[in-house]
Amino acid sequence: MSTQAVQRIPQDMHTVTPHIVCADAVSAIDFYVKAFGATDAGKMLAPNGKLIHGMIRIGDSTIMLAEETPEWGSIGPLTLKGSPVTLHLYVQDADAAFQRAVDAGATAVMPPSDMFWGDRYGVVKDPYGHSWSIAHHVRDMSPEEMQEGAAKACGEPGA
Repeated sequence: MSTQAVQRIPQDMHTVTPHIVCADAVSAIDFYVKAFGATDAGKMLAPNGKLIHGMIRIGDSTIMLAEETPEWGSIGPLTLKGSPVTLHLYVQDADAAFQRAVDAGATAVMPPSDMFWGDRYGVVKDPYGHSWSIAHHVRDMSPEEMQEGAAKACGEPGA
């Protein structure tokens, strides 16, 4: 055992890292590589070939994955019939990234459009049940401009 101090947060990790669960997590990694340009950062498989732990990197961010294992209380969004969580991607070209994800097998939920907060923004659902918003920033806006845009977008009277 080394006598050097271990870095408490590994150098290539951020403070918060999403850890998602899905059925057929090994093929989910392959999908994320194809759809979002992820890099497979490693897999630990059980003897039955199921993913115990995996990691992908998209840009400078890491996402951990694990196979759905109901007997351990680990359940994915397809079994749950949905998820309140959306993974958000900032990219250089939201339209191209959105199309790449759809071409890879994601379902288009909301095609990219310019939003009141200054982003070009769209949403897809991957074949494993996870929602992904995809955006690039197009305009810097003040908090007042965003509030006014939100009022118009949400149909508030007098907006």
